[in-house]
Amino acid sequence: MTLRHDLHPLQASREPLLDKTFRQWTTGLDPVRARIRIFERVRDIPYAVLPELIDAGRYVDILRVGRGSCTPKHFLLAEMFRRLGLLVLFAVYPFRWGQRAEILDNYPARLKEMAKRQPVAYHLACRVEIGGRLVLVDATLDAALARLEPLPINLRWDGVSDTQLPMTPTGEELVFHPVEAHRMKPVVTPDALEFYAFLNRCMEDVRRSGAVALPQARSRLQTKIR
Repeated sequence: MTLRHDLHPLQASREPLLDKTFRQWTTGLDPVRARIRIFERVRDIPYAVLPELIDAGRYVDILRVGRGSCTPKHFLLAEMFRRLGLLVLFAVYPFRWGQRAEILDNYPARLKEMAKRQPVAYHLACRVEIGGRLVLVDATLDAALARLEPLPINLRWDGVSDTQLPMTPTGEELVFHPVEAHRMKPVVTPDALEFYAFLNRCMEDVRRSGAVALPQARSRLQTKIR
């Protein structure tokens, strides 16, 4: 399924980058291997919350920036899957960072306190029609974060089975058609920006050394992640 007439003008200007990336990721692969490769490439874009890229017209820029959160990553995943001829819908799940966000389990107390102040957030994943059913495909967390156990990262996907979510929803799943992607924009407060910046920095610590640097300390001591 393609929706070229529904492209946001900014996305249309980025079509050459999408075309080039799609060819790089899929050339010479059969349909199953192609969708697995696309999933792996999107998954391993380092997860980071950059509010300016949570936009139907700007998500392609995560290919240039090399970072992105669940929404732009799944906008990209959906576009690449549509180029394979797959039907893709967006699945949205409400959650609270301070209550049911497994990504915070082993992070510093300061980050957890900041998370508790955040309002209800919405996680985006994809529902992809494969083998006659809508399969849940979530490429949110990159493989490099696997050091942070027991973070639910989809390290292996067979191309046909449901993946796991990186958080526990606090409400029911909502499903949207891709033409409604323009509605999915965050409401960002100064407090949220501070939280996202700290969260992004903590995850970079994990990728780099398997540890989260203590924000209170001026030394180079680190809290080891088990």
